Amino acid sequence: MLRRTCLALTAAAFVAGPAFAGDYEMDIVDTAIKANNFDTLVAAVKAADLVETLKGDGPFTVFAPTDAAFAALPDGTVEDLLKPENKDQLTSILTYHVVPGKVMSGDLSNDMTAATVEGSEVTIMTDGGVTVDGASVVQADIEASNGVIHVIDGVIMPK
Repeated sequence: MLRRTCLALTAAAFVAGPAFAGDYEMDIVDTAIKANNFDTLVAAVKAADLVETLKGDGPFTVFAPTDAAFAALPDGTVEDLLKPENKDQLTSILTYHVVPGKVMSGDLSNDMTAATVEGSEVTIMTDGGVTVDGASVVQADIEASNGVIHVIDGVIMPK
């Protein structure tokens, strides 16, 4: 089952690869900007003053929610999180999506936990498709100069 999951993730990355081909010179932030599917995430990273951190040496593994994932949150959630007075909460949520080191899809195993930059752990499942705290990985292994992005279909929250 794990082999089939890894093969499916590899195939998905291969199909989506041309959109990111040659982008290994770009860092995680610039790769996300170029993808045009992470406008909300990029705005949140800017509001939390995490741009320079995610442009740093890393390596980082980012579980990146799409714009649609943010849109699925209850009305007003994103707007509230982007307010300056909620910067600490926003930072906590965003750093919960980041794992130190470069973790590729082939490194994943079922019921694996990984410590996040926020300090808590995320749980990764590979049975029936890869999930991170219940959010499905819809595209894996988008490499950047300072790490890797795995696209997820939900915003995960620290416990």
